[in-house]
Amino acid sequence: MRHLRSILRVLLALAMVGVGILHFVDPEPFVRIVPPYLPAPLLLVYVSGVFEILGGAGLLPKRTRRAAGWGLIALYIAVFPANLHMALNDIPFGDAPADPVLLWGRLPLQLVFIVWAWWVSRPERSEIEGRADASKAGREDL
Repeated sequence: MRHLRSILRVLLALAMVGVGILHFVDPEPFVRIVPPYLPAPLLLVYVSGVFEILGGAGLLPKRTRRAAGWGLIALYIAVFPANLHMALNDIPFGDAPADPVLLWGRLPLQLVFIVWAWWVSRPERSEIEGRADASKAGREDL
């Protein structure tokens, strides 16, 4: 299970860094899905791109993994209105025609990404047990 978690962690990290880079290389599709009630759509696309890159990269080192996981969860929640706006208004992403099944299918997919980020950023059981053992050893020294 540990090996699977490591593989899925790297996959999510690469995906987030890749999508984050796309926010800068080709921001227009992302700008189009920002709901009109939000200000400065291009700035929001750039900010979300930065946090996608940071979150993805942060999943790799053990030291930043937990914070990166929670940061990605917050990001997935923050961008949900854009995905909802996209589905409600049949806004295509890129040049492909807007397929309602895909647009509405993206919404529950956000929950999959939330669970994925949470699972791959949790401490390993050995880390938790090691902390508990260290805590016991510290109390025994008293």
